[in-house]
Amino acid sequence: MSYDAIVLAGGAARRLDGADKPALRVGGRALLDRVLDACADARTTVVVGGRRPTARPVQWAREDPPGTGPLAALDAGLRRTTAELVLVLSADLPFLDRDTVRALLDGAEDGDGALLRDPGGRDQPLVAAYRAEPLRREIALLATEHGSLGGLPLRALTAELALSRVAGTAPLASFDCDTWDDLATARARIREHGTVLDQWITAVKAELDIDLPVDTKTLLDLARDAAHGVARPAAPLTTFLVGYAAARAEAAGADPAEAVAEASRKAADLALRWAAEAEADARQNGSG
Repeated sequence: MSYDAIVLAGGAARRLDGADKPALRVGGRALLDRVLDACADARTTVVVGGRRPTARPVQWAREDPPGTGPLAALDAGLRRTTAELVLVLSADLPFLDRDTVRALLDGAEDGDGALLRDPGGRDQPLVAAYRAEPLRREIALLATEHGSLGGLPLRALTAELALSRVAGTAPLASFDCDTWDDLATARARIREHGTVLDQWITAVKAELDIDLPVDTKTLLDLARDAAHGVARPAAPLTTFLVGYAAARAEAAGADPAEAVAEASRKAADLALRWAAEAEADARQNGSG
């Protein structure tokens, strides 16, 4: 589904003592980069706010004058898009994922768009997908009615649109970082036992510019077999070699996910054979 993305990265961040909120890090990655990763397949991505380094190329826009509110910022970003479908996000969503983005885009196929409804039942107009034509129409009407978009709340816009609600996605997808406590909570959650590996793998893939499904269980099983069957340091060395072999196979035309699975299988079988030999020798020495 072809769409453009607008990420609102302005605002005074008063409850963060004026810090550059989009640049604050959760899990070693800037909040803005985490949001940009969730919409990596957007045809055009426009970030509305002050220019700053980003992990992938974007276009930049700024409301005129700066600091006149989210509706004026949305209008500035919308002027740089051409797709019929526009994803609109705030820049402080550390747990936004691609599945939630896809659910919003799918939900926007009917009516004027779809916005996320958080677990508390609140609508999130800055985690939403909109049809561009009605969005432009209503923004123009509001500007004519009020003389300016400055200071107008987003609800003045969403109240005039026929929007569906998307719920039941990742429960933290709408969690935003407005305060230092929010930031601390996000940083703690990302290290929770049940999710830390997935979060870490996602961060490493982004850092290394790798877009590859990772079968975490297969790799962990391989590391376990190498550590137990050979020696503990064999675990990281073996997984590194599996990655190298998979990259070489991909360069030769193989499917990358299948290449990882095949290399993992071969290395795991080798580790098990290695362990079986050691066990057989131990039994032999014991009987002798």
